[in-house]
Amino acid sequence: MISKAQIKFIHSLKQKKYREIHQCFIAEGSKLVREMAASRFPVRQIFASREWIRENAFSGKIAAEEITSREMERITGLSTPSPALAIVEIPETLPGTEAWKEDIVIVLDGIQDPGNLGTIIRIADWFGIRQLICSVGCVDLYNPKVVQSTMGSITRVNIDYLDLPAFLAPLNGKMPVFGMKLDGDDLYRTNTTTNGLIVIGSEAHGISDQVSAFITQKISIPFFPADRETHAESLNAAVAAGIVCAEFRRTLESVRGRRDEGKSV
Repeated sequence: MISKAQIKFIHSLKQKKYREIHQCFIAEGSKLVREMAASRFPVRQIFASREWIRENAFSGKIAAEEITSREMERITGLSTPSPALAIVEIPETLPGTEAWKEDIVIVLDGIQDPGNLGTIIRIADWFGIRQLICSVGCVDLYNPKVVQSTMGSITRVNIDYLDLPAFLAPLNGKMPVFGMKLDGDDLYRTNTTTNGLIVIGSEAHGISDQVSAFITQKISIPFFPADRETHAESLNAAVAAGIVCAEFRRTLESVRGRRDEGKSV
């Protein structure tokens, strides 16, 4: 039986203040909890149904407490309670690596919607992009809605929160910085056969002026047909991220494939 103190603690983790105090966050859902248990994230405790615990034995490495469906309803943050919820410790920041300079990096400036951030992390995972950098003004990574939206991809993508101008200044001229702008060059007419940083701003405010100063090439996703007088004002940030990552990955891998063929001749 789950105690009132445990229920209170779990509910407190839905607020950033208490996540920072306790250095823990919530992961909810059968797949997500399994992903967490198999990752570098330290899982402190799991609350789950009897059936789920029986089907997902973790060899006693993680404390799993059986609770009823009624008890799960008291702690869930989902509209439909899942069979498992985990309390996960926020891991220490991984040591920095220069490897990302040889690939694509997503940089997010002021993304506030939890669903968008979670989905962009999932997109990065899909396209094998291992580094994502957020401005300090982005929504908290461990917000329950962000974690849920990643569908486990949070365990495979390295995410840092940085002062973007301070981060970008030393890179000036050393690698391309592409910025998603409505007045940018056509994505499909741009040289995307190179590694670099792809900066995506919030839907409401776009890329800030401070970050825009470091952009070496503005790019945009064209609407079709090009001579249409009316069209949607903008694309959802996560949708835009998916399109631009697909194009960069497609062209970059094509070039790498040709290089590998040349080496084998």
